[in-house]
Amino acid sequence: MEKRDFGNTGLRTSILGFGGFHLLEIPLAEARVLLNGYLDAGGNYIETAFGYGDGESERKIGLSVSHRRDEYILVTKTGERGRQGCLDSVNRSLSNLKTEYVDVLLMHAVGTMEDLDAILAPDGAVAGAEQAMREGKVRFIGLSMHGQPDVLVEALRRYPFRAVMTTINYYDHFNFPEIEETLLPLANAKNVAVILMKPVADGLLYRSAEPAFRYAFSQPVSVVVGGINSRAMLEADLSYAEAFVPMSDEDKEKLYRDAPELGNYVCRQCGKCLSCPEGIDMPEIFRLEGYYDRQMADGTVTDTADFALRQRLRFWFGNNGMARNLYRDLSVKGDRCTECRICMPKCPYGIDIIRKLGIADYKLADKDIY
Repeated sequence: MEKRDFGNTGLRTSILGFGGFHLLEIPLAEARVLLNGYLDAGGNYIETAFGYGDGESERKIGLSVSHRRDEYILVTKTGERGRQGCLDSVNRSLSNLKTEYVDVLLMHAVGTMEDLDAILAPDGAVAGAEQAMREGKVRFIGLSMHGQPDVLVEALRRYPFRAVMTTINYYDHFNFPEIEETLLPLANAKNVAVILMKPVADGLLYRSAEPAFRYAFSQPVSVVVGGINSRAMLEADLSYAEAFVPMSDEDKEKLYRDAPELGNYVCRQCGKCLSCPEGIDMPEIFRLEGYYDRQMADGTVTDTADFALRQRLRFWFGNNGMARNLYRDLSVKGDRCTECRICMPKCPYGIDIIRKLGIADYKLADKDIY
């Protein structure tokens, strides 16, 4: 399996990483089979968090593969914001994982500037992680968050984190474009390892797993972390990694055009619908709709299982309040549309822009009926 530099840490990671959250869904005996099978196939990155089942995921990893500790890079996370809480969390995690150290400790779900200020305070979690480093319990410090990456961008400007974990997949590429446009270039310029999570968009892309993983592996990242909870899934994910051929720009454009999950509702942010006689910035409004609910509620129900999955995932990242605040500040909103239809034939993806504007305005303006 291909291996890549993990930023400037001196570590090298397999392109496929094993995410520990979904170990909560299976018994220990099956977790042991999957984790050892992953290592046997050449994988070397295992990641978890104390918050996954109050340490259950960590305990399953410790009981399954701690005897092979020198074969893998081990990452866990802390949701603590203070120094002592972080230290206590590290000690719990080491006990659960049956190891004396973790290679990377991620500050978990740092989703607001207030969170960032808290962990970087003199008595914040980063100070605790630095003490754990001095004690040999942690080798490197990183951080993670979901969705819109402004906090991660600011974090990399304020502290020399060695790794950053973020959401990248071909669906959310259009909901959080700043990840690939701003965060990745900044991290690469600073030689910070990028950990890619959610390559199949929390499961939304399960019918398109092969192109989803190929897209993820083609990003300038150190490792792509998959949540694995079955032998069939492990076999499939390993096959995608072993057969990986990088996507060309043309391959990506074809995927953006043809992916069934994007369809004729998700805005591709091409800007070809502009300009509007009323001054409506349609791509900007649809970008905010992406923040709001990942453009997952499109006003149609054709497949019950798909609808239920989208309902479960649409507010997964909790950016809806931020989206509404940003929409409130727009001088021209979607309800200014006069349905003149000038924009309609310009969209190369067949999006009904007038209808979509109405849905986006309903969501973002918090209207009581559409």
